Amino acid sequence: MVEMVREIRSQVRIPIAVKISPFYSSLPHFTKQLEDAGADAIVVFNRFFEPDIDVENLEVISQMRLSDSRELLLRLRWLSILSGFLSRAQLAVTGGVHTPLDAVKAVMCGASAVQLVASLLRNGTSHLNKMRAEMQRWLVEHEYESLEAMRGSMNILHAPSPSVYSRANYMRVLQTWETE
Repeated sequence: MVEMVREIRSQVRIPIAVKISPFYSSLPHFTKQLEDAGADAIVVFNRFFEPDIDVENLEVISQMRLSDSRELLLRLRWLSILSGFLSRAQLAVTGGVHTPLDAVKAVMCGASAVQLVASLLRNGTSHLNKMRAEMQRWLVEHEYESLEAMRGSMNILHAPSPSVYSRANYMRVLQTWETE
């Protein structure tokens, strides 16, 4: 993929955005290679359509399932890490952005753009006006002059506890589990 980006960059002058999956062994290293090869933006993350199994009828079920806000969490973690790591490439998020607060979180973690496909399929294009108005209201209420002023404010370089984004935090999170 890095070679492909390098080759495309040598042939075109338009911006190049690369949509990646979360299934790389070292996302920061890989995205830095993409940036160095000429990618202008990284889109976090490609969403795969996964079949299910009907065990009663012994059939594979291929059905469209739209994302919801729960899918945003993985993306927030990686936006936060990558936005503190990349020097030039912008970040976009796809999958899991459905509400104005979802979009605010993504921008706080470093996103320059959010994609709203499932949200627009569910709510129609008029949802864009609602998203924009509620985001503007939120920015005013929280005394941000612009999205740019807020961008990256919760990434790994600026978060109050940057260690929460690391793998080592896994053990601390496990210790918070309580049975009911």
